[in-house]
Amino acid sequence: MQKYTEIYGDGAEILRVATGSPGELGLLKKLSEVFNSLNNSKICWIKAGSSDGLELLKGNKVDVTMTHSPLLEKTLIKQGIAKKRTLIGSNEFFIIGPKDDPAGIKTAKTATEAYSKIAKANALFYTRSDGSGTHIKELDIWQKANIKPSGSWYVQNRDFMVATLKRADDTNGYFMSDSSTYYTIKNELKNSEILFSGDKILVNVYATMCRIDAPKIAEKFIDFLADKKSQEIFKTYGRDIFGIELYNDAEYAREFFIK
Repeated sequence: MQKYTEIYGDGAEILRVATGSPGELGLLKKLSEVFNSLNNSKICWIKAGSSDGLELLKGNKVDVTMTHSPLLEKTLIKQGIAKKRTLIGSNEFFIIGPKDDPAGIKTAKTATEAYSKIAKANALFYTRSDGSGTHIKELDIWQKANIKPSGSWYVQNRDFMVATLKRADDTNGYFMSDSSTYYTIKNELKNSEILFSGDKILVNVYATMCRIDAPKIAEKFIDFLADKKSQEIFKTYGRDIFGIELYNDAEYAREFFIK
């Protein structure tokens, strides 16, 4: 029997959903409560970064993914494995680091310049190194900076966002975190702050899609995520808990969506 990270609801129809941070930060649970109340369903969440989530979809281990890895998503569509790829929202990436900023990235004009400064200084940097959407974005920035990171300063953590950000904070290291995660735990961080943000390359776009042979409830869930009521949840989620909205809705992210 497959193990799930959490199960929401107790309805008759089962929907298996793979995602990372939206599950870890509670957004999926919030959306599930509304969806299940309308559809006599229960949603089984499998915690997985984008690459692993899409592999689970490919292997028929889940019905739906919520991911932020456009090229991998499009590959499964082209291969006829997945369908109904739909934009659902976004957040952004921040480069977090020690308050004294030993690599001097506060003065960088672009994300690639910030990464170049970190590499030049051999400043401690944590990579998730797990094929997640965050890891893929990080590698893209290194490539654009013409740098192949290696050495003792470049540390593979192979863990999820919250755990890696906390480790970076504990050891005065740099890390590229999504904004949603940062805002949820920023009061727990002792040594770190946002040192670089705002480059368009750091916009982080989320899409959802389902297996080509997924049950009808999967397509229903995707339509639900894109509808007005759910989009309102996306763009307001976190306000009452953390004092700030953690995600943007699909409309905000549309210009960054790779079709």
